Amino acid sequence: MIDVLSTNIVSPIGGTAYENYKVIKAGLSSVTKHDDQHILPETICASLFKEASLNKYLHPGLTKFESLVYYSISEALQRVRIESGARTILILASTKGNIENLRSNGLRVNLAESASVLAKAIPVVSDYVVVCNACISGASAQLLALRLIESDCYDYAIVCGADVTGQFIASGFSSLKALSSEPCRPFDMERNGLNLGEAAATIIYGKGGNSCESSWHLQKGAIRNDAHHISNPPSNAEGCYLAIKSVLADNIVPACVSVHGTATLFNDQMEAVALHRAGLSDVPVLALKGYYGHTLGATGVLETILSMYCVDDKETVPAVGYSEQGVSYPLNISASPIPIAGDDFLKIISGFGGCNAALYFFNGSSQHTEALEVPILRTTHRITITSDGVILDNKSVEVEGSGKSMITALYKKYINDYPRFYKMDMLSRVALIASELLIQAENPRVCDTEDRAIIFFNHSSSIVADCAYLATLTEDNYYPSPSVFIYTLPNITAGEIAIRNNYYGETSFYILKEKSERLMNEILSSTFMDKGIRSAICGWINCDREDFFEVELFIKERY
Repeated sequence: MIDVLSTNIVSPIGGTAYENYKVIKAGLSSVTKHDDQHILPETICASLFKEASLNKYLHPGLTKFESLVYYSISEALQRVRIESGARTILILASTKGNIENLRSNGLRVNLAESASVLAKAIPVVSDYVVVCNACISGASAQLLALRLIESDCYDYAIVCGADVTGQFIASGFSSLKALSSEPCRPFDMERNGLNLGEAAATIIYGKGGNSCESSWHLQKGAIRNDAHHISNPPSNAEGCYLAIKSVLADNIVPACVSVHGTATLFNDQMEAVALHRAGLSDVPVLALKGYYGHTLGATGVLETILSMYCVDDKETVPAVGYSEQGVSYPLNISASPIPIAGDDFLKIISGFGGCNAALYFFNGSSQHTEALEVPILRTTHRITITSDGVILDNKSVEVEGSGKSMITALYKKYINDYPRFYKMDMLSRVALIASELLIQAENPRVCDTEDRAIIFFNHSSSIVADCAYLATLTEDNYYPSPSVFIYTLPNITAGEIAIRNNYYGETSFYILKEKSERLMNEILSSTFMDKGIRSAICGWINCDREDFFEVELFIKERY
């Protein structure tokens, strides 16, 4: 259990968390129509910063994305005192960060470099990591904070989720037919897609000496994959259901459920199924996308903060856009406020790559929690892949060619039954080959589909796929490719492996400025504090160019 020490939200609605809450409590939305040819050739509905309001948040030497992060963290830090010399980690959650700079040579695009610049600008930060786990990034970052503080690696965690919208992101969601040209309508029978939004949201976490009757705490969290499809959720909501059941004890029914509620046809239906399976259909539902749109990496943090305000006020805010139920299982959702009888809530969220997260929060004096120990791990198999060769368990693997051709030859020789391989970006292809060779080395083959995690680290995110997708957005030949766009999310690498092997455990992706064995080991060890995880395929997987990659993966297990 860790304590919420301070919060902030910077959005088109306002520059503080309370300012944002006051506006949405009144039922006012920041989602409006935009006609901007620099974003999309057609009209979209979105929650975007206007230039006049944005200027007060901009900081010299920082991009728009970085400025929003810096402002949000700085504002949150004003209300908490972090002792000199304290171990404080910055956990930045984002899907694409400065991706709109990709066409501009010399401007920062890499998320790890943005985190490095921000860490230097914030004096209390002693370490940093980027969580890039698609739409659940903000929830994943909070779960990482819980693990790293509870494992005594850090005293404080500054969690900030942020994303901004431009042509790259908007065209990608448009290519997937996911955008609505009207304000979104979560869970409504007339829903037809999501709206995008911009925001930065911060929660500062700590532990010990901060608990009181009015304190919020993050007690538990989990991530589970649905092992179904990289962009469509399963009809049985297995991943979301498993995440919920991993977090809630049998006798706990939260006072409120803060849902993802993107207003897409399948996501809303999936969440309704998951809540029904978990016995939570009668619990008041808090759906916030009608106010902000989908703020991507900020979503999990922003909606957590606003959920705290709602539970404190003992009622939900109106579900903007909702009129008549459009999912197959009943939900306690309304366009009017619903009373909340209790002091806790469950936050659920899902994303591309089949990832699902659940977090449980409560407000009040410290509750008894089970003592968590950082487990001892052992490495059972190891693989190293470079552009020129493969070493598996200290033995060279015979290869043909080098670079991309070598990976294709390895696929034909050792797999050759997964046709989607040829649609994947290079990062995902290399990850699939490395994981398959590791799995084949297990003798007898381990069939732990429910408790095997996939945890990857790298430096360059999905830069090869990013450049490939950007090439589909030229003025002379504008054809946004959905099959290319989906791989601009690096966590898809882990999702593909989960789908291939029916792994329902955690899938997570982290970006570091450099390969740090210490930080990687801290994150991996703390991940195994989740007793639902028994083994993991994990390690470093970086691909700067199609013919240049560096892989060092392991299978790790509990002793």
